[in-house]
Parts: sequence; C-alpha cells; structure tokens
Amino acid sequence: MAKKRRKRRGKKRLLKLDLWLWISSILILAIAASFWSQTTIFKPAPPTQQDQIKAQRVAWINELAPYARQMQEQYGVIASISIAQAILESDWHTSVLSTQYNNLYGIKADVGQKSVVLPTQEFENGEWLTIQGRFAAYDSWQQSMRAHAELLYHGTSWNAAQYQHVLAAKDYQTAATALTKDGYATDPTYAEKLVNIIQTWHLSRFDVPQK
Repeated sequence: MAKKRRKRRGKKRLLKLDLWLWISSILILAIAASFWSQTTIFKPAPPTQQDQIKAQRVAWINELAPYARQMQEQYGVIASISIAQAILESDWHTSVLSTQYNNLYGIKADVGQKSVVLPTQEFENGEWLTIQGRFAAYDSWQQSMRAHAELLYHGTSWNAAQYQHVLAAKDYQTAATALTKDGYATDPTYAEKLVNIIQTWHLSRFDVPQK
C-alpha cells in the first residue's frame, strides 16, 4: 500500500509541475504579445507634410489671436475679421510683404511713411491686373495689426467714415461684406473668402462678445 501512495504523490507532483509550466508559458506569451503590439501594431505614423503645415497655421493663428482681441476691444474691429484678413492678405504669412516687411494686410503707404514697392494684383473692369504698389513697411506684425485697426477706425485721409459699416457690424459675416462695400478690396469674392477662412478655422471663438 505504501508503494501505491508514493506513485500517486509522484503523479500529483508531475501534474503540479505541468500546470505551473503551462501557466508560465501563457504569461510569457501574453507579455511578448503585449510588447509586440505596442512596438509594432500601434506605433504612430510620422506626421505628414500636410500635418506639419496645419500645425504651423494653428500656431500662427494662436499667436495673432490675443492681439486681435485687444484691437477689437480698443477699435471695434471684430477679432476673427482681423485674423482672417491677415491670413488672406499675407497668404498665411508667406508673402514677401508679410515675411520681410511685417505688412499682413497689404496696407498702402502714406506720404513720408517707410515703404516698399512690390507688384500686386487689382481687379478692375472685370479682370485682374498686375500693378506696382507702394506698401507700408512695419517693424513688427503687432504694429501692422494696429495700423489695420486704426485704418478701419479712423478711415482714410479722404474719407474718415469710409469703413463705418465694418465698425458697425455685429458679426463677422456682416463685417466681411462691409469690407467690400466700403472699398477695402477690389476682389468681388473677398467677403466670401474671409467667411470661408473664419468658418474653416473656427476663428469666431476669438471674438470679443458684443454688448
């Protein structure tokens, strides 16, 4: 009888050993699978050129936004309009006028003002013409943004109330239309382009609530 008990104990030990080896194997496989999935399957793809461009544009918008809000509080120019015009006029801060002369808005120079002459396009008599324009040159983009707000607020030297409809606007759609009506740009689709930029990039979130 003693021999049979030893055999049974031996079998139990073998079963326990087999069970432990089986559990250990499962754990090792699970750890290996987890490591493989993290390093192989879920490895993030590198950012594309389009992703990088979008990130740069978002960063530039966020840089302009606080000052645009400040200009709205001081001069009444809706912040989203100010930012959208900077984007459109400077082609996302890539134009020579913007990158080298800090003029984000294509503002023409007054007599005696620091300036630069560059080619520009104007829409006249139903067609686009390339002309040479004398544009203001600024020391910083903030100076350019303030000059833009002051231009809309004070008007031109020949018409102080030229942009009154822009200042009276309570929303960016009305202000965009008023810019064309008041003669800021000759492009017949100028307002449509501004509204599209504002809506695409959700720029209205930067507008100071109107009272």
